[in-house]
Amino acid sequence: MLKYQGCTHFRQRIICATLSGRPIKITNIRDEDEKPGLRDFEASFLRLIDKVTNGSKIEINTTGTALTYIPGIIMGGKSLTHECGQSRGISYFVEGLLCLGPFAKAAIDITLTGITNNDLDLTIDTLRTTTLPIIRKFGLEEGLSIKVLKRGAPPNGGGMVNFKCPIVPQLRAVQLVDEGKIRRIRGIAYATRVSPQFSNRVLDTAKGLLLEFTPDVYISSDHYRGTESGLSPGYGLTLVAETTTGCCLSAECMGSSSGIDSGESPEDLGKKTALALLEEILNGGCVDSHNQSLALLFMVLCPEDISKIRLGKITEYTMEYLRHLRDFFGVTFKIEPDQDSKTVIFTCLGIGFKNMARSTF
Repeated sequence: MLKYQGCTHFRQRIICATLSGRPIKITNIRDEDEKPGLRDFEASFLRLIDKVTNGSKIEINTTGTALTYIPGIIMGGKSLTHECGQSRGISYFVEGLLCLGPFAKAAIDITLTGITNNDLDLTIDTLRTTTLPIIRKFGLEEGLSIKVLKRGAPPNGGGMVNFKCPIVPQLRAVQLVDEGKIRRIRGIAYATRVSPQFSNRVLDTAKGLLLEFTPDVYISSDHYRGTESGLSPGYGLTLVAETTTGCCLSAECMGSSSGIDSGESPEDLGKKTALALLEEILNGGCVDSHNQSLALLFMVLCPEDISKIRLGKITEYTMEYLRHLRDFFGVTFKIEPDQDSKTVIFTCLGIGFKNMARSTF
C-alpha cells in the first residue's frame, strides 16, 4: 500500500491507484485547517469513481482527514449521471474519466451537471477541442465525444455535459516530436444570461490581435438563452492554435457580468486570452501545458514500445505527475532538453498496459 500525506494532487493519486490496482492511504488531509478533511468536490470525485468501478473500497475516518482506497475493476456503463456540484467544474471530473474510460469493461456514456466554464479548471471547450485530439493519437479514434447540452457559469452552475468514451484493448505508441508551424487559430466566445455584445466584444479584440500574426483566424460566437444558459451570468473565450503537424495548443479565460464593475472589460478579457495563447505558442511543444500530464500517463500505459513527445515549459502539476508515475507504475522518463527550441523531449518505454476488464475483443 502506498502512503501519502496531504490533500495536494488528490485526483492524480486516485486515478493512478485505479489504473495500477495499487491501494493507497492518504493521511493528514487538511488536518490543520479550520475545516479539516476532504472537500465536497473530492468526495464527489470519489463517488464518481465508485460509479464507474466495481469492488472499490473507500474508507474515510470520522473527521475526513484520512482516506484508504482499494481500487476495483473499471466497469464503465451507459445512461450514467453525476452531479458535480458548484465547487469545481465538470471538466475536473471528465479529466478523470478520460484517463480511466479506455480501460473499462464497457464504453462510458455519462451525463454530468454543474459548472461548464470557470477559471479554476479547464473548460469543457478546451477538453473538446484540444484534449480529445491528443487522446485520438493514442488509438481512441471512434466514439470519443464531449457535447455541451447546457452552459453553466459560476457560482450556481446549471450546465450539462454528455461524455462518451469507447474502450480499447490497448493504446498505441506515439512519436510526437515535430511541433510544426501554426496553420490556423480557431476559437469559441460564449455568453450565458448576458447580452451577446459581451462575447462579440471579446471576439473582436482577440481576433484583431491575432490577425497581426496569422491571417487564418476564425472565432465563433456561442450565445445561450433560456434553459440552456444555466443559472448564472458569465462569458468567456477559448482559443486553439492548430499546427501543420496536427498539434493543438490552447488558452482560455472567463469573465462575468460584473467584470466591468471590477475593472476588467470584455476587451481586456479578449486581449488577455490572445496573449495567453501566444505565450503557449512561444513555449513550444506538441502538447500545451494543460494536457502534459495526460499525454505522459498514456505514454506509460502504451505497449512495450518507445514513445516520444516534445513538451514546452513543464508545469509543477506535470512534475508531480512524473513522481506519481514512478511510484505507481515504476516508470521513469528519459528527459532531453533541446536548447535550440527551448523545449524538452520525453522518452519512455510503455508498460504494455492492457484492458483486463474484458477477456476478448
